[in-house]
Amino acid sequence: MKITAFLKKYSHAWVFLYGLIYMPWFLYLENHVSKDYYLIHSPLDDYIPFIEYFIVPYLLWFVFIAVIVGYFFFTNKKGFYRLCAFMFTGMTIFLIVCTVFPNGLDLRPDTLTRDNIFTDLVRLVYAADTPTNVLPSIHVFNTLSVIFAVAHDEGMKNRKRLKGFIYIFGTLIILSTMFLKQHSVTDVFAAMVMAGIIYPFVYVPARRKAPKLSHQPI
Repeated sequence: MKITAFLKKYSHAWVFLYGLIYMPWFLYLENHVSKDYYLIHSPLDDYIPFIEYFIVPYLLWFVFIAVIVGYFFFTNKKGFYRLCAFMFTGMTIFLIVCTVFPNGLDLRPDTLTRDNIFTDLVRLVYAADTPTNVLPSIHVFNTLSVIFAVAHDEGMKNRKRLKGFIYIFGTLIILSTMFLKQHSVTDVFAAMVMAGIIYPFVYVPARRKAPKLSHQPI
Protein backbone atom coordinates (compact mmCIF):
# COMPACT_ATOMS: atom_id res chain seq x y z
CA MET A 1 0.00 0.00 0.00
CA LYS A 2 2.82 2.38 0.86
CA ILE A 3 4.43 1.84 -2.53
CA THR A 4 1.10 2.43 -4.29
CA ALA A 5 0.54 5.62 -2.30
CA PHE A 6 4.07 6.80 -3.09
CA LEU A 7 3.65 6.14 -6.81
CA LYS A 8 0.31 7.92 -6.83
CA LYS A 9 1.67 10.91 -4.94
CA TYR A 10 4.61 11.33 -7.30
CA SER A 11 2.97 10.16 -10.51
CA HIS A 12 4.04 13.43 -12.13
CA ALA A 13 7.54 11.95 -12.39
CA TRP A 14 6.51 10.78 -15.87
CA VAL A 15 7.46 14.28 -17.06
CA PHE A 16 11.13 13.38 -16.70
CA LEU A 17 10.71 11.01 -19.65
CA TYR A 18 11.32 14.10 -21.76
CA GLY A 19 15.00 13.42 -21.13
CA LEU A 20 14.70 10.41 -23.45
CA ILE A 21 13.90 12.87 -26.23
CA TYR A 22 16.21 15.73 -25.33
CA MET A 23 19.48 13.94 -24.54
CA PRO A 24 19.75 11.73 -27.67
CA TRP A 25 18.83 14.69 -29.88
CA PHE A 26 21.28 17.01 -28.13
CA LEU A 27 24.11 14.44 -28.23
CA TYR A 28 23.44 13.90 -31.93
CA LEU A 29 23.87 17.62 -32.54
CA GLU A 30 27.00 17.77 -30.41
CA ASN A 31 28.56 14.92 -32.38
CA HIS A 32 27.51 16.05 -35.86
CA VAL A 33 27.67 19.86 -35.79
CA SER A 34 31.43 20.28 -36.09
CA LYS A 35 31.83 22.31 -39.29
CA ASP A 36 29.83 24.39 -41.73
CA TYR A 37 27.93 26.11 -38.95
CA TYR A 38 26.93 29.76 -38.63
CA LEU A 39 29.34 31.70 -36.43
CA ILE A 40 27.54 33.67 -33.73
CA HIS A 41 29.16 36.95 -32.76
CA SER A 42 28.14 40.31 -31.33
CA PRO A 43 30.35 43.42 -31.26
CA LEU A 44 29.64 43.53 -27.51
CA ASP A 45 31.46 40.21 -27.09
CA ASP A 46 34.75 41.98 -27.80
CA TYR A 47 34.28 44.23 -24.77
CA ILE A 48 33.59 41.42 -22.31
CA PRO A 49 36.77 40.12 -20.64
CA PHE A 50 37.44 36.49 -19.86
CA ILE A 51 37.16 35.95 -16.09
CA GLU A 52 37.79 32.40 -14.98
CA TYR A 53 36.21 32.85 -11.53
CA PHE A 54 32.80 32.74 -13.16
CA ILE A 55 33.34 29.00 -13.60
CA VAL A 56 31.92 28.60 -10.08
CA PRO A 57 28.36 29.82 -10.80
CA TYR A 58 28.57 28.30 -14.28
CA LEU A 59 29.14 24.80 -12.92
CA LEU A 60 26.78 25.26 -9.97
CA TRP A 61 24.04 25.85 -12.55
CA PHE A 62 23.49 22.09 -12.65
CA VAL A 63 22.91 21.99 -8.88
CA PHE A 64 20.84 25.19 -9.05
CA ILE A 65 18.44 23.74 -11.62
CA ALA A 66 18.25 20.30 -9.97
CA VAL A 67 17.51 21.70 -6.51
CA ILE A 68 14.75 24.03 -7.66
CA VAL A 69 13.15 21.44 -9.94
CA GLY A 70 13.31 19.01 -7.02
CA TYR A 71 11.70 21.58 -4.73
CA PHE A 72 8.73 21.96 -7.06
CA PHE A 73 8.51 18.21 -7.64
CA PHE A 74 8.07 17.52 -3.94
CA THR A 75 6.10 20.59 -2.84
CA ASN A 76 4.07 22.06 -5.70
CA LYS A 77 2.76 19.72 -8.41
CA LYS A 78 1.04 22.48 -10.41
CA GLY A 79 4.13 24.66 -10.18
CA PHE A 80 6.25 21.68 -11.24
CA TYR A 81 4.10 21.12 -14.33
CA ARG A 82 4.28 24.80 -15.26
CA LEU A 83 8.04 24.88 -14.75
CA CYS A 84 8.57 21.78 -16.87
CA ALA A 85 6.19 23.03 -19.57
CA PHE A 86 8.21 26.26 -19.71
CA MET A 87 11.63 24.57 -19.69
CA PHE A 88 10.83 21.75 -22.08
CA THR A 89 9.16 24.05 -24.60
CA GLY A 90 12.26 26.23 -24.75
CA MET A 91 14.60 23.26 -24.83
CA THR A 92 12.68 21.76 -27.75
CA ILE A 93 12.78 25.04 -29.63
CA PHE A 94 16.53 25.13 -28.97
CA LEU A 95 16.96 21.66 -30.48
CA ILE A 96 14.92 22.60 -33.55
CA VAL A 97 16.86 25.86 -34.05
CA CYS A 98 20.22 24.09 -33.80
CA THR A 99 19.04 21.37 -36.19
CA VAL A 100 17.88 23.69 -38.96
CA PHE A 101 20.36 26.47 -38.17
CA PRO A 102 23.68 24.91 -37.04
CA ASN A 103 25.57 27.48 -35.01
CA GLY A 104 28.69 27.90 -32.94
CA LEU A 105 31.23 30.30 -31.44
CA ASP A 106 34.82 31.36 -31.86
CA LEU A 107 35.17 33.33 -28.64
CA ARG A 108 37.26 31.10 -26.41
CA PRO A 109 40.77 32.38 -25.65
CA ASP A 110 43.51 30.47 -27.46
CA THR A 111 45.45 30.11 -24.24
CA LEU A 112 44.62 30.63 -20.58
CA THR A 113 47.43 32.80 -19.28
CA ARG A 114 46.77 32.19 -15.60
CA ASP A 115 47.19 28.83 -13.90
CA ASN A 116 44.88 28.10 -10.99
CA ILE A 117 42.04 25.78 -9.99
CA PHE A 118 39.53 27.98 -11.80
CA THR A 119 41.35 27.88 -15.13
CA ASP A 120 41.81 24.12 -14.65
CA LEU A 121 38.03 23.79 -14.38
CA VAL A 122 37.56 25.98 -17.44
CA ARG A 123 39.89 23.74 -19.41
CA LEU A 124 37.82 20.72 -18.38
CA VAL A 125 34.61 22.45 -19.52
CA TYR A 126 36.18 23.47 -22.82
CA ALA A 127 37.36 19.90 -23.41
CA ALA A 128 33.98 18.36 -22.60
CA ASP A 129 31.71 20.93 -24.24
CA THR A 130 32.01 21.85 -27.90
CA PRO A 131 31.59 25.54 -28.86
CA THR A 132 28.59 24.62 -31.00
CA ASN A 133 24.81 24.53 -30.53
CA VAL A 134 24.80 27.73 -28.52
CA LEU A 135 21.82 29.72 -29.81
CA PRO A 136 19.72 30.29 -27.76
CA SER A 137 21.61 29.65 -24.55
CA ILE A 138 20.00 26.85 -22.53
CA HIS A 139 22.13 27.86 -19.53
CA VAL A 140 20.39 31.22 -19.61
CA PHE A 141 16.93 30.01 -20.59
CA ASN A 142 16.67 27.35 -17.88
CA THR A 143 17.96 29.83 -15.31
CA LEU A 144 15.16 32.20 -16.26
CA SER A 145 12.72 29.28 -16.15
CA VAL A 146 13.39 28.54 -12.49
CA ILE A 147 13.47 32.23 -11.58
CA PHE A 148 10.00 32.70 -13.07
CA ALA A 149 8.77 29.57 -11.29
CA VAL A 150 10.09 30.80 -7.94
CA ALA A 151 8.54 34.22 -8.51
CA HIS A 152 5.10 32.58 -8.96
CA ASP A 153 5.38 30.07 -6.12
CA GLU A 154 3.13 30.73 -3.11
CA GLY A 155 5.49 28.78 -0.88
CA MET A 156 8.25 31.29 -1.65
CA LYS A 157 6.02 34.30 -1.12
CA ASN A 158 7.37 35.18 2.33
CA ARG A 159 10.92 33.90 1.80
CA LYS A 160 12.30 37.17 0.52
CA ARG A 161 15.93 36.46 1.40
CA LEU A 162 15.87 33.08 -0.29
CA LYS A 163 14.19 34.52 -3.38
CA GLY A 164 16.72 37.34 -3.43
CA PHE A 165 19.57 34.82 -3.28
CA ILE A 166 18.02 32.82 -6.15
CA TYR A 167 17.63 35.95 -8.28
CA ILE A 168 21.20 37.10 -7.59
CA PHE A 169 22.72 33.69 -8.17
CA GLY A 170 20.69 33.29 -11.34
CA THR A 171 22.06 36.61 -12.57
CA LEU A 172 25.62 35.42 -11.86
CA ILE A 173 24.95 32.27 -13.88
CA ILE A 174 23.72 34.31 -16.83
CA LEU A 175 26.78 36.57 -16.64
CA SER A 176 29.08 33.56 -16.35
CA THR A 177 28.10 32.32 -19.79
CA MET A 178 29.56 35.49 -21.32
CA PHE A 179 32.58 36.00 -19.05
CA LEU A 180 33.70 32.41 -19.69
CA LYS A 181 33.21 32.91 -23.45
CA GLN A 182 30.80 30.00 -23.51
CA HIS A 183 28.12 32.16 -25.08
CA SER A 184 27.80 35.30 -27.09
CA VAL A 185 25.65 38.24 -26.03
CA THR A 186 23.48 37.18 -28.97
CA ASP A 187 22.87 33.76 -27.40
CA VAL A 188 21.91 35.35 -24.10
CA PHE A 189 19.59 37.86 -25.73
CA ALA A 190 17.96 35.12 -27.82
CA ALA A 191 17.31 33.06 -24.67
CA MET A 192 15.72 36.07 -22.98
CA VAL A 193 13.51 36.75 -25.99
CA MET A 194 12.44 33.10 -26.12
CA ALA A 195 11.64 33.15 -22.40
CA GLY A 196 9.64 36.35 -22.87
CA ILE A 197 7.61 34.80 -25.67
CA ILE A 198 6.85 31.57 -23.79
CA TYR A 199 6.12 33.28 -20.45
CA PRO A 200 2.56 34.52 -21.16
CA PHE A 201 1.49 31.11 -22.46
CA VAL A 202 2.56 29.36 -19.23
CA TYR A 203 2.08 31.85 -16.42
CA VAL A 204 -0.41 34.50 -17.54
CA PRO A 205 -3.30 32.01 -17.98
CA ALA A 206 -2.71 30.77 -14.41
CA ARG A 207 -2.85 34.33 -13.13
CA ARG A 208 -6.08 35.04 -15.00
CA LYS A 209 -7.71 31.95 -13.51
CA ALA A 210 -6.99 33.17 -9.97
CA PRO A 211 -10.08 34.88 -8.51
CA LYS A 212 -9.91 38.65 -8.41
CA LEU A 213 -9.80 40.26 -4.98
CA SER A 214 -13.17 41.91 -5.51
CA HIS A 215 -14.80 38.53 -6.22
CA GLN A 216 -13.32 36.63 -3.31
CA PRO A 217 -15.69 35.61 -0.51
CA ILE A 218 -15.62 37.81 2.57
